[in-house]
Order: sequence, then C-alpha cells, then structure tokens
Amino acid sequence: MAGALQYLESQRNAQPELADWYNALADLYQRKLWHQLTLKLEQFVALAVVQAGDALIQLYHNFITDFETKINLLKLAHFAVVVSRQYSEKEAAISYLEGVIEKLHATKDLRIEEPILYVKMQIAAFNLEKGNKKECKKLLEEGKATLDSMTDVDPSVHASYYWISSQYHKSCQEFAEFYKSALLYLAYTTVDSLSEAFKLDLAFDLSLSALLGDNIYNFGELLAHPIINSLLGTKVEWLYHILQAFNTGNLIRYQELCHVHNAALSAQPALVENEKKLLEKINILCLMEIIFSRPSEDRTIPLSIIAERTRLSIEDVEYLLMKSLSVHLIEGIIDQVEGTIHVSWVQPRVLGILQIKSLRDRLDAWIGKVHTTLLSVEAETPDLVAS
Repeated sequence: MAGALQYLESQRNAQPELADWYNALADLYQRKLWHQLTLKLEQFVALAVVQAGDALIQLYHNFITDFETKINLLKLAHFAVVVSRQYSEKEAAISYLEGVIEKLHATKDLRIEEPILYVKMQIAAFNLEKGNKKECKKLLEEGKATLDSMTDVDPSVHASYYWISSQYHKSCQEFAEFYKSALLYLAYTTVDSLSEAFKLDLAFDLSLSALLGDNIYNFGELLAHPIINSLLGTKVEWLYHILQAFNTGNLIRYQELCHVHNAALSAQPALVENEKKLLEKINILCLMEIIFSRPSEDRTIPLSIIAERTRLSIEDVEYLLMKSLSVHLIEGIIDQVEGTIHVSWVQPRVLGILQIKSLRDRLDAWIGKVHTTLLSVEAETPDLVAS
C-alpha cells in the first residue's frame, strides 16, 4: 500500500499540473472506494497528457497492480488493453497481456470469460499487426465460440471482437466479410465516441467493401447509418454519391460520376480491377429498382424495357436475370418466346426516403382501389330482406 501511495506522491511532484488528479486517486485508494476509483482512473487514463511515453505502463505496474483484482474485472481488462498499446514492442505487449489473463484466471471469478475474451482480442490485434494472420484467425475463431456460448455480454466485448474480425478480413481483402463485421462493430459502438479521422477511414472502407463485396446488393443499411455522413464535405465525397446511385440502381448517374471523378476512381486499384463487376452489380440493382417500382399485379416485365434501362442487349439482360435468380435476389420465370420475365418475389431490402415515398404512393393507390371496389360491391348487392 505504501508503495502505491509513494508512487502517486512522486508523480504529483513531477507533474504539478496533474496534482489534483493524483490527490483524488490517492484519496479514493486510501478509502478503498474501488468503484469510484475505477471511474476516476477511466477519466485519468483518457487524458492525452497521460498517454505519452510509458506513463500508463508505470501507472499500471506501480499503482493499479496493488488493487487490480478488487475492481470490476472487465474495467481491469479495459485498462490493460490501453496500457498494452504503450509498449513499443508487440512481443512485450502480448507478454504483458498474457500475464493479465493469468491474473484473471487466478481470481476464479464467475465472470472472467468476458474480460479474458476482451484481452485476447487485443492479443489477436497485435498478432495481425505483426503479420501473424494464422494466430489472429485462431484467436478470432476461439473468441467467436466463447461469445456464442455467453449471455448478457457487455457491448465493449462484442465491439472488440467485431473490430478485430473486420481488420482481419480487411487484411485478407475479403470485402463482404469485412462489411458484415464492421457494421456489427458499429452496432455495439457509440459513433460519437469515435474520432473524426477514424470515422472517415471506416466510412471509406465500408463504402468500398459494400461496392466490391460479393452478394451485397443492399446499401440502405449503410446509407441510413450516421457513419456515412463522415464522407460529406471531404475529398472522397464522390464515394457517397456513388453509393446513392447504386442504392437506386441509377446507371446513368453512376456513369456520370465515373466520368466526373475519373482521377479519384483511378487512384483506387480495387475499383479499377473490379470495373466489370461493379457494372454488373449496378445493372442488377437497376433491375431490382425496375421491379420494385412496378405494382405487384404488374410484375410481368418485357426484357426490352430492362434492356433500355440497363443499356444492355437482350442476350445480356437474360444473363443478368440468370445471375439475379442464382443469387436469390428475385424469383420468377423467364419466357424467351414472349420476351418477358414474370417476377414472383423480390428480396426485401432497407429503403431510402424516396423509395419509401414511392411505396407510400402505391399504398395510397391500392387503398383507393379497395375503396372503389367496396362501393361497387355495395351498389351491386341487393338489400337482403328479412323473411
């Protein structure tokens, strides 16, 4: 106990500008108010001035270790992860975190799975940064199994797992898997807590992966998320407008954007390499928009209409329909003799404001038809006379 207080005293003398903080920590520590001390430490550790050099490493080893298992163990894991990022060598950081896991096991607490998983995910992150993808993948697979077996899991643990998972998939250029993991990360994270630079990078990566990911044909969820607004007013705002064009299947708008922002697009190798794939995807979205915009009783569509909107030949339209049927975006029957497709089902998707307005207009029209039919039936039905 004396050692911990001596450390705080030495720091107070070395950094008089933080004297109030060290006094508060010492007071709560002496009074054994572990919960209040934890909250104060959270605020203190978040200060930029404390995160310089090895200050947090020293704070942990000279102060927090004295009472670490008396505080909330998940909070301890949070502290340990922040401290681990101060190590200049990844191996030293991993070794430190493995030591924390041993201490967590030694507590024999019933809730140690959560903090251990949180710490292990940071070890997975360090392995990924070292280029050891195999170890990172192994830890992620173990983490997923643990997560699936737990109930009432703290959001920070979910967020940690999905973030590392997204970064693993990003390093492997697995666009669809990155997209799914990154959106799940955001589901467990408060966007306001993220820095502007972080939000912009994530919005950019999410947008690219949505465009390039296999079987991602619904952009509504991403466009409805506040993270996407980070693109607005930046050099990469063009990406936001391309997403909008894809979401509405607006091929002409997409081609205009490609022409106007040719230099920016050319600077993205993944977009250049997948040019044909992108064109196929927006044509499929154009097809879905054609189907969506028609009343449900008018779902037999001439292939010539699709060819006109997509600027494709009838033969290419048939291939497009085959592709859409194969990935289960639509269900229906192609009639090559009549040159039509009858669509019986379209995959549900998150709608934008304009699409919802269109749906509302169609519902209004349907209500009008039902009302007219009701009046007609009433007029034509003779009154029943009681016998």
